[in-house]
Amino acid sequence: MKAIVVEKPGDEDAMRLAEVPAPQPGPQDVLVRGRSTAVNRADLLQRRGFYPPPPGASEILGLECAGEVISVGADVPPGFAPGDRVMALLPGGGYAEQVAVHHGSVMRVPASLDLVAAGGFPEVYLTADSNVFGLAGARRGDTILVHGGGSGVGTATIQLAREAGLRCFVTAGSESKCRRCVELGAEAAIDYNREDFAARVQELTGGRGVDVIFDSIGGSYFERNMASLAVGGRLVIIGLTGGAQATIPLGALLTRRLSVIGSTLRARPVEEKAAIVSAFLARFGKALEAGRLGVVVDRVLPLAEAPEAHRVVARSEHFGKVVLAV
Repeated sequence: MKAIVVEKPGDEDAMRLAEVPAPQPGPQDVLVRGRSTAVNRADLLQRRGFYPPPPGASEILGLECAGEVISVGADVPPGFAPGDRVMALLPGGGYAEQVAVHHGSVMRVPASLDLVAAGGFPEVYLTADSNVFGLAGARRGDTILVHGGGSGVGTATIQLAREAGLRCFVTAGSESKCRRCVELGAEAAIDYNREDFAARVQELTGGRGVDVIFDSIGGSYFERNMASLAVGGRLVIIGLTGGAQATIPLGALLTRRLSVIGSTLRARPVEEKAAIVSAFLARFGKALEAGRLGVVVDRVLPLAEAPEAHRVVARSEHFGKVVLAV
């Protein structure tokens, strides 16, 4: 089969389309003919040698895919059959014509969702749901601040917040991205290049702060994030693009009963990923089937143009997901 390979860690030109051995599915795996995948910032880190796949996972880039079932393993419970349209959360292997994945990480693609766009669904929606509603326990009426509202996970979180009845504020890097976030369902969008988001959050909440902050920036935002939380607020950090170090004001943590939660998804055991998929479908499966949740696709490029897709994401030129058609 054909797949994108990284010959050695480096820039975008380190990737090329090549013939590689097809995956060998195990008895609990579903073998999928890939039709699409999508670029996530973790892919950029792995390409550069900073984010190796978990032990036993494919070294091929790609944390999600969509396509049709080729075959199912002998120990896969009833529910999937050859020809079914599916999408899956992966520890790696998405930039390829075939993918073998544990059945617990596989979801059906509803009729409302195009199969190409579906390749950009699993990673961002499962990340948003498991962190905002699972770890942070967000519930109807809560306020949430989402950093990077124009990213793939940001646009997914806006839609989930809208569906769940949260007041959603976001940060984004331009006036046009802010406008599109509001059109998608955010109550307010803060241009982080022109405004102090912490001051703006205080204005928007009447000085109360927000209940949940969903953050992929890390160190450089930490102090302002803490100042933006309401009493009992929860800060969930899923990325460190703004630095890996911060000083925690323990007094505020105690007196305001704040929680700081760190989270990653890729390296979790298959049983935990299966539970995350089940929880997402229990909370939002009806909304997905009804077509109220979708993938905001910035552009679709062929798999061979993965280097250009990485450049687009690295420059933050996109709004939503950059999808690769396989």
